[in-house]
Amino acid sequence: MSGHSKWHSIKHKKGAADAARGKLFARLCREVEVAARTGGGDPDANATLRTKIQKARDASVPKDNIENAIKRGTGELEGVQYEQLNYEGYAPNGVAVYVECLSDNRNRTGSEIKNIFSRNGGSLAEPGAVSWQFERKGVIITGAGASEDDVMLVALDAGAEDIAEQGGAFTITTAPSDVPSIRAALEEAGVPIESADTTMVASTSIELADEGSAKQVLRVIDALEDHDDVQGVYANFDIPETVLEAVMG
Repeated sequence: MSGHSKWHSIKHKKGAADAARGKLFARLCREVEVAARTGGGDPDANATLRTKIQKARDASVPKDNIENAIKRGTGELEGVQYEQLNYEGYAPNGVAVYVECLSDNRNRTGSEIKNIFSRNGGSLAEPGAVSWQFERKGVIITGAGASEDDVMLVALDAGAEDIAEQGGAFTITTAPSDVPSIRAALEEAGVPIESADTTMVASTSIELADEGSAKQVLRVIDALEDHDDVQGVYANFDIPETVLEAVMG
């Protein structure tokens, strides 16, 4: 599991996600809406929509909210037209950062993202400057205590590309379109699922070996993720467990 993923996992367990529950619901519904607009409102024929619906359900988003998001995406209900925007930049210590946004005002979002980078010691870069270091992948994380034999057998048979153990749980990497089918196979085998989504995986990572460097980078990441238009932030850092524990305090 990457340093970025570990950071999110620890924040979630500490309850940081609960403090922003309303904002989280809005982001997840926006993802559902855009997936429905792009690929249609039938989750059986739209793998991306199916993944986003399940992600929203995992976060306990109410069923009516999800259904209304689909209807806005297909035009059955009126809604704001969101544009997908990507930004690339650097956090301190040369860490590459890739930001995905959904916005109804390109100029406002671009200006605010640039300011977040600069205020926190980072810098916005030109398109293509860091995106080549990331690849779109599906990532499924099992619950702790899952049987290694069950996970390996079922996931590989269903088409998983890679499986890694971390703290008693398993991180399964796959093609984005295979997330729903691999998740279904794991659940059918009784394997608990912590999360399943598509993400951007970095090809290389920069180790932040001291608390000061880690805090500098995480300050940028947290500020970006707190912006209402930001749907995802991906970075190529790794933080040793001891340093991460010290940062969390």
